[in-house]
Amino acid sequence: MSRSAHPAGPRHADVLTEGHYSAPPADLNALDPKVWAHTVGRDADGAVTVGGLPVTRLAEEYGTPAYILDESDFRERARAWRTAFGADADVFYAGKAFLSRAVVRWLHEEGLNLDVCSGGELATALSAGMPAERIAFHGNNKSPEEIERAVAAGVGRIVLDSFQEIVRVAHTAQALGKRQRVQIRITVGVEAHTHEFIATAHEDQKFGIPLAGGQAAEAVRRALQLDGIELIGIHSHIGSQIFDMSGFEVAAHRVVGLLKDIRDEHGVELPEIDLGGGLGIAYTSDDDPREPHEIAKALTEIVTRECESARLRTPRISVEPGRAIVGPTAFTLYEVGTVKPLDGLRTYVSVDGGMSDNIRTALYDAEYSVALVSRTSDAEPMLARVVGKHCESGDIVVKDAFLPGDLAPGDLIAVPATGAYCRSMASNYNHVLRPPVVAVRDGEARVIVRRETEEDLLRLDVG
Repeated sequence: MSRSAHPAGPRHADVLTEGHYSAPPADLNALDPKVWAHTVGRDADGAVTVGGLPVTRLAEEYGTPAYILDESDFRERARAWRTAFGADADVFYAGKAFLSRAVVRWLHEEGLNLDVCSGGELATALSAGMPAERIAFHGNNKSPEEIERAVAAGVGRIVLDSFQEIVRVAHTAQALGKRQRVQIRITVGVEAHTHEFIATAHEDQKFGIPLAGGQAAEAVRRALQLDGIELIGIHSHIGSQIFDMSGFEVAAHRVVGLLKDIRDEHGVELPEIDLGGGLGIAYTSDDDPREPHEIAKALTEIVTRECESARLRTPRISVEPGRAIVGPTAFTLYEVGTVKPLDGLRTYVSVDGGMSDNIRTALYDAEYSVALVSRTSDAEPMLARVVGKHCESGDIVVKDAFLPGDLAPGDLIAVPATGAYCRSMASNYNHVLRPPVVAVRDGEARVIVRRETEEDLLRLDVG
């Protein structure tokens, strides 16, 4: 698979067809470092370890299923993005990928900013001590209460997503005696190579104000006339789980074209441009993601070149990696419950979680890797489908993978690269309790998001 093909799904991308799977790997016990967190390995007994701790011990102490997060890896990736872009750019971690108060503190300590898109994410950020001026507030339908709280808190920027929000934010800021810094999110008409549900810059979707038809230019005109807001830049986000940089090049060309028009019509050179996030990670060994320094170099060169051509000063660049930081740092640990061979087809391996802790396979046709992690095995490989415990035929975690033929109930298996969007999108379908997030670092583990209990579930049921 090329960089433009990826596990987000078959729509708008060249991906393998349903039912396609490659030959078994040469070594089922091997752990591809592209897919697993940096401190993952195997101990002398064959059990997988992370941060120096065996998963067998983690399962005994914290139960399964559980999201196991490598804190050292998270911090290392955060620093890599901060270093790659340097002091002349801003890196905003996209909190929607996964957010907790511990993560907020890690981001603060590593010098990253934070992008939030709901009142709940904003509350989490503020409660964990993230300075408000380092927070950006996103969302296509921010409530008046969310806008008021963001402005009152003094967030560094609000990304305006509609004509109505331009007025709402301006009036709220004026009522509070403030002048709120804002960006306008535009859709530039770029068809990103990704699943249609996570492609966000073509015109026929809910995000942003279209560049086409002069709508973005009109939004800029209105924003510049309102006293309650200060327009600092243009925002563009073309999608998620993207490997191909060509979409960013087209987007930058069109955004810079708008900046030139703004200068020519209004005499204003906006100081910032936000190119969003969406850079892909490796979910399988076939994926080939770019490193942060490659991305930084490419995006900086693209924007600089476009601005030189338009005779504009190069604006300050912002990017919003979320998945690219947290995605590879975690895996989901499961216990095998049943092993059901279907002659001539595959073996169904049922685990104690499922679509309630990872909806992405069902929602996006996403592809994942999986490995036996409580021991090693020399058994012949079997074609398996890892499924969950829910009353739903679409409850699939890994569609097609090879696992050892001696896999048995009680074994532990793990699905890597589940740090992004799995806990964030987790549900209580079938009243299943959401798993904990356990952070591991330097031989120590601690719960940063605890496992739900039946008491938690029933507390909301007031009937």
